[in-house]
Amino acid sequence: MRVLITNDDGIASRGLQALARAVRDAGHHVRVAAPHVEASGAGTALNAVTQDGRLLLERVELPGAAGGIEAYAVAASPAYIAVLAAIGTFGPAPDVLLSGINRGANAGHAILHSGTVGAALSAAAEGLRAMAVSLDVFTALAATGAGSDAALQAFQGLHDDALHWAAAADLAVPLVPWLSAAPPGTVLNLNAPDLPRERIRGLRRATPAPFGQVQMAVAESGRDFARITVAVREDERPPGTDLALLAEGYATLTAIRPPAEDPSVTPPVD
Repeated sequence: MRVLITNDDGIASRGLQALARAVRDAGHHVRVAAPHVEASGAGTALNAVTQDGRLLLERVELPGAAGGIEAYAVAASPAYIAVLAAIGTFGPAPDVLLSGINRGANAGHAILHSGTVGAALSAAAEGLRAMAVSLDVFTALAATGAGSDAALQAFQGLHDDALHWAAAADLAVPLVPWLSAAPPGTVLNLNAPDLPRERIRGLRRATPAPFGQVQMAVAESGRDFARITVAVREDERPPGTDLALLAEGYATLTAIRPPAEDPSVTPPVD
């Protein structure tokens, strides 16, 4: 099976390398094409850097155990890379596109802004089957009782070597064959707790929470400026939602889709 792996944390991401290695070791043909720098929050933006009309990309060698996998650092957003993969820029179009493993959960309606999920949705819009994979680093930190703001600071300073990338990859790999047989345009969103695999309580289908883990807030404003900060949401997590299940130690799986017509709304037209 041909699998193209991208992300929004950039080509040097440990999560990307862990996912690529695990999928290759499961016997699939893997190519990697990821942004040359971090592109978090890019959503489905189609941004790229060109020179004389040529997209800038570089063949690179992934480090360590991920070495030997064909990989490209691309001067483009994750969604743009997904579209490029669908049209054969990196070889034959993949059977499945995987995006991740993201450093942080992509849960709730906040997935609208995620570059990780945006790549999967853009791939689906091109007729590919895709899955976004994310590691919920923040919930485990918040569970220490240090307070949400302290947990946010700890998240920002946490070293990638301490994260359980392999557990998320172990959950993702068995889903690849199922996804390859699903209808074109199928998109899955997988979130795994940042726990050893044996401590994850299982995989559950989840409804997206009506919010994300964090939200923007105005810290200061004046006549000609505004300073924006990120604050932790204190909303109660509705039962059965992805954020609630992650807090309980479960990995979550949600089927999502690109924007489509809402037949329940009748606009006022002639």
